[in-house]
Amino acid sequence: MRRVSLLAAIVLPLLVPASVARAQVGPAEYASRRAQLAASIADGVFVLTGADEPEADYLSFWQSPDFEYLTGLREPGAAMIMVKKGDAVTQFVFSAEKNPAREVWTGARLGPERAGAVTGMLGRKIGDLGKVLDSLLMDAPRVYVAHSEKLVDAVKMKRPQLAVADVARDVQKLRGTKSATELACIRKAVAVTVEAQKNAMRAVRSGAYEFEIQALIEYTFRRSGADRPSFSTIVGSGPNSTTLHYNEDNRLMADGDVVVMDIGASYQGYAADVTRTLPVNGTYSPAQRDIYQIVRDAQAAAEKEATLGAAASKMATAASAVLAAGLARVGLIESADATYDCPENRQQKCPQYRLYYMHGLGHGIGLEVHDPDQYYFTQTIAPGSAFTIEPGIYVRENLLDVVAKTPRNEQLVNAIRGAHAKYRNIGVRIEDDYVATDKGVEWISRAPREMNEIEKVMREGAGTFAVNGGTVDASCGTGRVQP
Repeated sequence: MRRVSLLAAIVLPLLVPASVARAQVGPAEYASRRAQLAASIADGVFVLTGADEPEADYLSFWQSPDFEYLTGLREPGAAMIMVKKGDAVTQFVFSAEKNPAREVWTGARLGPERAGAVTGMLGRKIGDLGKVLDSLLMDAPRVYVAHSEKLVDAVKMKRPQLAVADVARDVQKLRGTKSATELACIRKAVAVTVEAQKNAMRAVRSGAYEFEIQALIEYTFRRSGADRPSFSTIVGSGPNSTTLHYNEDNRLMADGDVVVMDIGASYQGYAADVTRTLPVNGTYSPAQRDIYQIVRDAQAAAEKEATLGAAASKMATAASAVLAAGLARVGLIESADATYDCPENRQQKCPQYRLYYMHGLGHGIGLEVHDPDQYYFTQTIAPGSAFTIEPGIYVRENLLDVVAKTPRNEQLVNAIRGAHAKYRNIGVRIEDDYVATDKGVEWISRAPREMNEIEKVMREGAGTFAVNGGTVDASCGTGRVQP
């Protein structure tokens, strides 16, 4: 039978371009954000610089999140200044001048006048930033910055008596509560990511390379209108499933593996983050089912605690209790509350379940995949929150060798050796995205996640898609040795 490419076989018949109606933040919202920041500070001068243009090989430019949040200006080498004196607030935006000779290489630039018009600020040349700032600071009581260490150092060197305040936390607080438009952008990013997860489920099988699935995922992102991946795509099979941020995506997937697919699209700058764990052969083995169900139950326990006004910490507490009980049930730890001698400090006792679950339960999502959420500051879930819930269990093959060599830990190793042999190289993470509105907390990343649902979708693709079949052109070497 004639082989066709994985992408052509999978994507062209099944992927209908998602609607690309652009949910966009408008000038009025950016102005409102700046006004909120101005209201939170005393008199002084606030200065913020954007990201610089990449120097090497014309790499893609992405604006720094704080600058994007306050201006919406997506040009490199820009800056803004906001001057507050009593009730009066004056705002400047600085950008590169128009230069047709350079723009033939980089694309058109707005220029200072147009940048000012679209942002609602006073447009100035970026070359004027230094002298304008110097003039404003002559009689300013203080200067405010955010994540601008170099700028702070320069200001302090010239004006050592000037008070310098870092208001990064103030900006983070503002970013932590998402507007309706921001939530719409996050929903779109998540919808694209869910579609990519479904397409990947139909394609995963023994004999495919991780990078083939990565390519399909990222193709789906762009075809569906997303800007890019919101982080490096993780497709980790077999032993790679137990590495949290594995992203080489080079291994040939084998029968009997699980594969962790931790992926996210960025849409209009807003990130999604959705993880599913699949059986490469399409059917979870009994051992894989054991671990998967513990993780899924932990996620469900956390979801029950995700309600408006609830303490965010309750989600993590609930999930950890389920993980600990489940690990004890399958023999990977001695009991739900058992401890071991930590390798970092042999006098310290750590929970045994942390040998298999070493990260936090979740994080905010927004302009960054790990974005501030308002519950970081208030400790409670409220409308405008956008976050993930992502419990996991990772049974590393070398676990018994890397535990600190103490009498207590030797006892633990002997107790769990058999269970470890049964479950080694099984890593399971299930991650979903949630938004909070005045109506409650909503699960928005509705990709199949129960085992029977995933197996059903994988059967839909069975026998439909040709893959490389494990052949790689070795003319330039075979690459890194895979575990």
